[in-house]
Amino acid sequence: MTATAPRYLYLARHGEASPDESTLTENGRRQAVLLGERLRDHCAAGSPLAAIHHGPLPRAEQTARLICEQLDGVPLLSSEQAGDYVPYLPQRDELPAESADGMLGRLSQFPAEERERGPQLAHEALARFTGPVDGDEPRHELVVTHNFLIGWLVRAALDAPKWRWMGLNHANAALTVIRYAPGRPAAVLFCNDMGHLPSELRWTGFPPELRL
Repeated sequence: MTATAPRYLYLARHGEASPDESTLTENGRRQAVLLGERLRDHCAAGSPLAAIHHGPLPRAEQTARLICEQLDGVPLLSSEQAGDYVPYLPQRDELPAESADGMLGRLSQFPAEERERGPQLAHEALARFTGPVDGDEPRHELVVTHNFLIGWLVRAALDAPKWRWMGLNHANAALTVIRYAPGRPAAVLFCNDMGHLPSELRWTGFPPELRL
């Protein structure tokens, strides 16, 4: 059966986490609540969320719950595919020569499990979260996840090389939306939007040299 309705995929990185990543900071909790309030207003305007998916790690689960508390009756679903992992391991000849050493060196620092299991989970994430949907009504879904998966899904929407998930950074509790419509290429409607956050809560999760 051919999918006949558009999907709007909302992507949010978890709120700011404690140094050991076991919980959200106070800033992270505020970020999550403000994102939930933004989505509540969006739902009230006629775009209700069908589900909130979140990764299994505490910082994503806590963020998703705080968002969900601002909404009415939206299912909260834990998903391994929404977790924190390396989605694709490039070969050296795929990468720009001037940055290949640095990029490969950074990837080698991640745990073996994240590097070995990640590409399969990334493949499953594309199957689960992207593309048009069956039926007559558009579907709006939120995935509360991590920097790497957002970069992977944005890269896929733009049909960029697989390694290009690297370098696509996303702030804590920022919002990205991708539209998948039947018969059309995916469209990134906006990316890393922090309009719902006051200035003191923006750009957390970014390296200092990339903050604006």
